Amino acid sequence: MKKSILIALSVLLSLTVTALPAEAGGDRFKRVAYFVQWGVYGRDYHVKDVDTSGAAAKLTHVNYAFGFVDAAGDCYSPDPWADWQRPVPAEQSVDGVADAPGQALNGNLNQLRKLKAKHPRLKALISLGGWTGSKHFSDAVLTPESRARLAASCIDLWLRGNLPGLEPGAGAGVFDGIDLDWEWPGSSGAEGNVIRPEDRRNFTLFLEELRAQLDAYSRDAELSAFLPAAAAKIDAGFEVRRVFDLLDFATVQGYDLRGNWELRTGHQANLFTDRRDPNEVRYSVDQTVRDYLRRGAPARKLVIGVPAYGQGWTGVTGGGKGLYKAATGPAPGKWAAGVEDYKDLVTKPGKRHRDLLTGTLWMYDGNEFWSYDDPAVMLQKAAYIRLKGLGGAMLWSIDQDDSRASLTTALHKVLR
Repeated sequence: MKKSILIALSVLLSLTVTALPAEAGGDRFKRVAYFVQWGVYGRDYHVKDVDTSGAAAKLTHVNYAFGFVDAAGDCYSPDPWADWQRPVPAEQSVDGVADAPGQALNGNLNQLRKLKAKHPRLKALISLGGWTGSKHFSDAVLTPESRARLAASCIDLWLRGNLPGLEPGAGAGVFDGIDLDWEWPGSSGAEGNVIRPEDRRNFTLFLEELRAQLDAYSRDAELSAFLPAAAAKIDAGFEVRRVFDLLDFATVQGYDLRGNWELRTGHQANLFTDRRDPNEVRYSVDQTVRDYLRRGAPARKLVIGVPAYGQGWTGVTGGGKGLYKAATGPAPGKWAAGVEDYKDLVTKPGKRHRDLLTGTLWMYDGNEFWSYDDPAVMLQKAAYIRLKGLGGAMLWSIDQDDSRASLTTALHKVLR
C-alpha cells in the first residue's frame, strides 16, 4: 500500500502548478496557519508579516492563539496588551497607518481586521485553550448550565467583540468563528489540568451547545477543533463521529510524534510509519488519518497539522545518521531547549538526510540531531492530503516560517 501511495505522490508532485486549479467558486482545501499573540514580543513577528511574506494570499484561515478559560468558566484573554491594547506603529501596521490615540481598537485584533480587509477571502478564528490554557475546560463544561455560560462568554468576548475596557462591540467582526483547542479531554496534558472520565461526553455536549449558540449568532460562523494524534487520546476524549458532525473541520496533530522529552532521537512528523522504528508505539501522520477514518471522521473535514519548527536532541553518538540513537537531552534552541524555528534550522550546519519512504528530513552533525520539515517534505504531505481527499493542511505556527513563507508556499502549490 505504501509503495502505491508513493507512486501516486510522485505523479502528483510532477504536475505543474497550473495543472492543479482551484475549485470553481472557492478553495477546495483549507490552508490554515496559527498566529501566536506572543510573537509580537521576542520574535518580533506581527500581523503585517503575514501579509508582506506573501502568506496571507495563500491561506484560507488564520487561527489566533490563544483565548483562555478561567476557573469560573468564562472566556478571557491572557494578554489584552497584545490583543487589543498595544498601539501599533506605522511600520508594523498592515496598511502602514499607526494606531491613533483614542481609537476604538488597537493591537493584534485591529491588525487582523485590516488583514482581512486586504484579503477578503481570509477568515480568522479565535483558538481557545492550547497547552497552557486548558486547565479549567473540564470544570467549565461539566453541567448544562456551565456549558451554556462558557459558550455565551466566548461568543460575547471574541465574536461580538465586547472587550474589557473598550466600547461595546469594539472588537466585533474580527473573528469569523471559534477553534477549540482543549489539550486534552479525558487524558493528560499540561501539569495541573483538571481531567475527568466524563470529559469525553462533555466535550461533545459542549460542542453541541457552542454550535447552537454560534448558529444563533450567525449561520456563517465556523467551528473547528484541534485534535490529538495518539489513538489512546482519541478514544479517551472524543466521540469522533458526532464531534465531526458538529465541526466545519478539525485540525489534527501531525507533529510532536516524537520529541526531546525522550532520550532517543526520532521523527517528529513522519508522514508514514517507519518499520525500523524501535519504539513500542509507532506514530505517523498516515496512521493518525487511518485512526480517525476508522472512527467515523469524514476525510474532507480532516485538516492535517504540519510543523514550522523542529525537535532536537544533543549528545547523540553511535555513528551512522543519528536516527533512533541515544541522546543526553534536548538540543539548545533560541526560544526553548529542544525546539527551533524552521527559519533558523535551515541555516544550521550539519548533514541533511531525507527518507521519501517515511516522508522525513533530519539534520545530524555528529552531536545534535534535528527532525523538521522543509518545502520538499511539505510538497509530499500536500500531495498525500490531495490524494487521500483530506480537507487541507494547518501550519503551527506562521511566525516560524521564513520571511518568504517557504513552507506556506509549498503547501499552497498543491492544496488549492
